[in-house]
Amino acid sequence: MIRCIAIDDEPLALDIIETYISKLPDLQLEGRFTNPLEALDVLNKTTIDLLFLDIQMSELSGIQLLKALPNPPVVVFTTAYQKYALEGYELNVADYLLKPIPFERFLKAVNKVKDLLVLQKTTVEQAPTKDFIFVKADYQMVKVNLDDIIYIEGLKDYVKIHAGSKPIFAHQNMKSIESKLTKDFLRIHKSYIISLKKIEAVQKNMVRIAGMEIPVGDSYKDQLFKIINENS
Repeated sequence: MIRCIAIDDEPLALDIIETYISKLPDLQLEGRFTNPLEALDVLNKTTIDLLFLDIQMSELSGIQLLKALPNPPVVVFTTAYQKYALEGYELNVADYLLKPIPFERFLKAVNKVKDLLVLQKTTVEQAPTKDFIFVKADYQMVKVNLDDIIYIEGLKDYVKIHAGSKPIFAHQNMKSIESKLTKDFLRIHKSYIISLKKIEAVQKNMVRIAGMEIPVGDSYKDQLFKIINENS
């Protein structure tokens, strides 16, 4: 499932994107925003695969928003202005859709994004494994062994890494630390990442790990149970 967000200060334009997304079963709309600043907060805290982003907006331009993201998702620009095309491609966006957007052109962009996401996943899977990461905590960079991590809890501007006898409070967001982890970790909720190795039991809406019951968010269930089924 490809998790999407759409940002446009014109509600009618958002209606069209939402309608197009609803026609494609492998796309899931996680949110639509007319205010890019509200979307920025979500993008910094939640893993999103694809962002449909208008360029010309009153609060913050799409280009400014994209430049503000430390780890942006795949982006497709949606705009009525051809003049931004060159700058969009310089920012490595996947595609550039001119309004009014025909469904056929939207579908072509989505297929391009799918190919890109497969390529990204393959690259990650082929990358050498690592045993540790460094996180910023208590004004220093602290080494954390991945095998020690049980789960990670999001706390607004911090993450609480449950590893060993004492948790580590790292000054970064969930999306940032998720990008550092290996495939042995999985996000199961907007506020929780778990070590798959440490799972004790799984129910429909809960994972038990180290004696703790951790909720499973609706948009994360498919990936979790896919992994469970593959190892059953």
